[in-house]
Amino acid sequence: MLFPSIDKLLNIVDSKYKLVHIASRRSKGMLENKHYQLKEGEYENKKEIGRALEELEKGLIVIKQ
Repeated sequence: MLFPSIDKLLNIVDSKYKLVHIASRRSKGMLENKHYQLKEGEYENKKEIGRALEELEKGLIVIKQ
């Protein structure tokens, strides 16, 4: 099972396309800058794309309209 679930994330972001765009930009930023908003042990996912989705679910990523 994927964490966080797509249903929870779609309550935060209004479309799947925007969700993919936000998560991909954040994960690329993690890879380039090695900047994480949580400590290493606080993430459930090992890969950056999953970690970006976790940050989005926890409200650590601000979405500008």
